[in-house]
Amino acid sequence: MSVVRDLRVLLRFRNYRRLLAVRLLSQGADGVYQIALATYVVFSPERQTSAPAIASAMAVLLLPYSLVGPFAGVLLDRWRRRQVFLYGNLLRAAMATATAVLMVSDVPDWLFYVSALCVTAVNRFVLSGLSAALPRVVDAERLVIANSLSPTAGTLAATAGGGLAFLVRLVLADSDAAVVLLGAGLYLCGAAASLRMAPQLLGPDPESVRPRLSAALTGTVGDLRAGVRHLAAPSRREAAWALGAMSLMRFCYGALLVMLLMLCRYTLTSDPDDGLALLGLALGISGAGFFTAAVLTPWAASRLGPGRWIVVCAASAAVLELALGLPFATTPLLVAAFLLGLITQGAKIATDTIVQFSVDDSFRGRIFSVYDVLFNVAFVGAAAVAALMLPPDGRSAPLVLTVALIYGAVGATGAMFHVKHRPSAHPSSPLQ
Repeated sequence: MSVVRDLRVLLRFRNYRRLLAVRLLSQGADGVYQIALATYVVFSPERQTSAPAIASAMAVLLLPYSLVGPFAGVLLDRWRRRQVFLYGNLLRAAMATATAVLMVSDVPDWLFYVSALCVTAVNRFVLSGLSAALPRVVDAERLVIANSLSPTAGTLAATAGGGLAFLVRLVLADSDAAVVLLGAGLYLCGAAASLRMAPQLLGPDPESVRPRLSAALTGTVGDLRAGVRHLAAPSRREAAWALGAMSLMRFCYGALLVMLLMLCRYTLTSDPDDGLALLGLALGISGAGFFTAAVLTPWAASRLGPGRWIVVCAASAAVLELALGLPFATTPLLVAAFLLGLITQGAKIATDTIVQFSVDDSFRGRIFSVYDVLFNVAFVGAAAVAALMLPPDGRSAPLVLTVALIYGAVGATGAMFHVKHRPSAHPSSPLQ
């Protein structure tokens, strides 16, 4: 298979392997940490979780990234990205340890959320930096394969981290604090792995580095305005469309996730521990869909083009989500978890590729941070809409129908866009 051959070639890039190791350890730690938070907030037997409570938690944890994200992008275009991975993971390890202490202490909930917010806020720098640094460790010919493997491998690492969290929680008598400490240890390993790369390897280019932090923060608004103008240029209109389409698909994913959480907690099972196990199974099956997307997307996008592949993904999701979601039964929902995992990750791989080929290196940190902010705002907005539409048991046909309509709208507008504009092939892209 050409994909297997390309992957073998890609893994011969020493610095790519090192960057991938940082991603796997960092996102594996994220998976451990996020499952610990989910079990503590949603599946604790003593807590009566509701859709508004889940939406509130997501807002507390994610909305502030709308403020952090733009600053992250500006700083990533000035700070050495290797150093961001080193110090970012060290900082997360320390703050995750503080979260574990708060879990076993008698403290107000808001203090716990502040601690969790700090951990995930640093995550914005690390994930945006990983995407911005990727073109520095592979050649243009294999960037699409790297975009297929790296984010998908990171997602699978997060899924594996979640599975490890379930195992530790089972062995250590339901100790969410112990799971958080495991995540802190993995963050330390991610910091150590970043030391295998030279500080200057991952960019940005020396002429774009502005070492004075005060100057960087003062120029944030102007720099972001320049980044938006860069993205709005006619030659990059496909990238702007892809970011908008992916944000709407993220909205759909967020709404369905809240519904799945409520169904696992109250409808599909009657015991919180069984509900947590079912949620873990669904996430694992979705991870298999992510892996399948990594194999399928390069082949499909090479024939359709990455933009048209996004259209196919959105249109397929509109039909499948409606057919599999309305029964509100375990087996169809697990099938949907796999297919929507494949579709969502396939669209994301295509979006990453379009953005990376279209955006200049000195702007990548800013654009990927804006990308990340759009993801968070869409996710929190979806949680808020789901909170308004979901009944206590999580069964909502109107929500399923609304999500299907959004997927369909993305597919239809994308098809019209590509008929009207017919984006030209990227100079070095093997996708078109």
